[in-house]
Amino acid sequence: MGITIDLDVMMARRKMRLKELSKLVGVTEQNLSILKNGKAKAVRFSTLEKICEVLECQPGDILIYTADEIAESE
Repeated sequence: MGITIDLDVMMARRKMRLKELSKLVGVTEQNLSILKNGKAKAVRFSTLEKICEVLECQPGDILIYTADEIAESE
C-alpha cells in the first residue's frame, strides 16, 4: 500500500469543506481532491505545510504508512 492520505478524515474533524480548504491553502479544489482521494503521486512540502497550518495538525495526522504485504513476506 505505501503511504495513504487521510485528508478527508482531518477535514471532517475540523468541519471544513474542500472549497474552504482550497481557498485557505491556495491550491485548486481539483488538486486537493486528487490528494484527498489518494490519486496523487506526490505532494510538495510547502503544500503539506500549509494544509497542516490550516487544519492545525501534524503531517502524521494525515499521512498514513502501511507496509506492503510483498515486502513483509520476503
